[in-house]
Amino acid sequence: MATHTLSVLVENKPGVLARISGMFARRGFNIHSLAVGPTEFDEISRMTIVVNVEDKPLEQVVKQLNKLINVLKIVELEKDSSVERELLLVKVKADAETRAQIVEIADIFRSKIVDVSPHAITIEATGAADKLRALTDLLHQYGVREMVRTGRVALARGDRAITEKPLRLAERPA
Repeated sequence: MATHTLSVLVENKPGVLARISGMFARRGFNIHSLAVGPTEFDEISRMTIVVNVEDKPLEQVVKQLNKLINVLKIVELEKDSSVERELLLVKVKADAETRAQIVEIADIFRSKIVDVSPHAITIEATGAADKLRALTDLLHQYGVREMVRTGRVALARGDRAITEKPLRLAERPA
């Protein structure tokens, strides 16, 4: 399975997310994760899309995305030349006997305990997907009650940005 991480700058307007995810669905591409958030410019959002492309070339996805009017720029982020992170919140069954063991596992993974109740502990962890998978694998033996992950967010390493100068929507080529 070949996964690719795309960083896509889009206009911050209603319906953009629906158009982009719809384009992937219509073309039969599976989105592994999708994270959307604001950028340093109020009128622009960044989408981090992790897409599985097994038989279909990534170039087809990029060409189709570029045809969408609200898409400003697309960059593929290579794993070795980018910083990738995910956020995990996991609620684990915990009683008096297992609580210390669960806290120790959380400490090993540099996670935070964000909520404690008589029968559960909620842990917040950030990191690469492999780290979060290893953490959840260890916690399953205690009983995972609930779990949520944000999906991957990523930035290229170094001092270069996706835009070398401030991007203005009026400057976008027609």
